[in-house]
Order: sequence, then C-alpha cells, then structure tokens
Amino acid sequence: MAHHKVLFGFHAVTVRLKTAPDSIVEVLFDNSRRDARMKQFLARAQEAGVRLIEADVTRIAKLAGSHGHQGVAARVKEVAQQRSLDDLLDALERDGHAPLLLVLDGVTDPHNLGACLRVADGAGAHAVIAPKDHAAGINATVAKVASGAAETVPYFMVTNLARCLGELKERGIWVTGTSEDAPQTIYQTDLRGPTALVLGAEGPGMRQLTRKSCDALARIPMMGAVESLNVSVASGVCLYEAMRQRQG
Repeated sequence: MAHHKVLFGFHAVTVRLKTAPDSIVEVLFDNSRRDARMKQFLARAQEAGVRLIEADVTRIAKLAGSHGHQGVAARVKEVAQQRSLDDLLDALERDGHAPLLLVLDGVTDPHNLGACLRVADGAGAHAVIAPKDHAAGINATVAKVASGAAETVPYFMVTNLARCLGELKERGIWVTGTSEDAPQTIYQTDLRGPTALVLGAEGPGMRQLTRKSCDALARIPMMGAVESLNVSVASGVCLYEAMRQRQG
C-alpha cells in the first residue's frame, strides 16, 4: 500500500486543496459541524473533486493523532519537493532576487518548526534550512501549526549544517547568526542583500560550530525581565526586519 501522510485543520488541508488537489486521497470531516466555515471548506473540496467522508470527531482525532483537528483531516500523497537548495538558489540568481533564508539550528519541537514556517511564509523567505540531526521534520503537527506554510515554504534538511553555511557564503550570501551577546542589534544589521539568518533553539542557542560559521552576529534587544524569545517569535522579528529593509 502506498504511504500516505495526514494533514489536519482547515488551513493545512485548504492549502493542499489549492496547491495539489490531485494528491488528496480522501478528506474526513465532522458530520455534526454545520457552521459557515465548514460549509465553505466542503464547497471548495467538492469543487476540487476530492473524496469526502463523513466521520465523527473520535475517528478524525484518531487519524490526525490530535484533538486540535477542527473537524477536518485528510490522507494525502507525498508531494515531491520540486528542486534542491542549489536549484532554488540558481533560480533566484537568474531572476535577480536576493535570497532570504531562515536557518534553524537544533529546533526539535514540531510546534516551533510549524510557527517558524508560518513566519517565513509571511515574511517572504525563500526557504528554511535545518540539519538532518537535531531537528524536527515535517509531520502533521508541523503542518497544522504552519497553517499551510509547510506546503508553500521549501524546507531543506542538510547533512552538515556548517558545510552548508560555507557553501552559502561561497555564493555571496551573508550569514548572520543571532546571539544575545552580539555587539550590534538586528536593527543595526544590513539585511538588504543576499542573507541567511541563523537562529538556534531556545535555551542552548546555536551550536558552537554553527556560530563560528557565521559572518556576523546580531542580537534582538530585550527591554524587560525575560532574557530570550521563543525561536518562532525571534524568527519573526528578524525576518520582518529584513522585509522592512528590503521594501524600504
């Protein structure tokens, strides 16, 4: 039997309906929910021609592996990533776009990864990069939290993160790591050119080798009692500052 993955929640399933409806095997929906949001979702699914199955919340929760499914879950075929990181960067170079990349070092919590993908999509980042070890992969929880961004933002897991950062630098991409002891703030950092922003997990931060692989370090100024931000919040601060500078 072919391997299928599960998406759940309105955002995650709706984005798949928009981007790759042919990959959807079936959609289970809560037959007791008749509000406007469900009606709109079902109309979109029927228009896409996907198989709809009425189910109770217990069956949907069992499929989703979570009670936060909002009454919607889908079995879907894997959609192959269209290109490699090198292909993506080559295409950006051909089109004259300055890459904006988010690099996550040691982010293992799927909720954090999902939130980072959502922020990356909102800020227009071209890709998110993480090591194959010590990192979360894309699963149903990530897709749910990402609210569809797991389907739109390329996520590349690399064997050796330090080597990958070195290769980015060879392409002229400036690698800026975040650290609370950095001499300058993210607002004093020029993010208008080809940029890779590197963030570590909350608490330990970047690994030492990753830190040494950065061209520069920047910090997010903290004015209150707490010493650090959740990695997804910090990603949002940094990526949106890059977007502000580029639009300005």
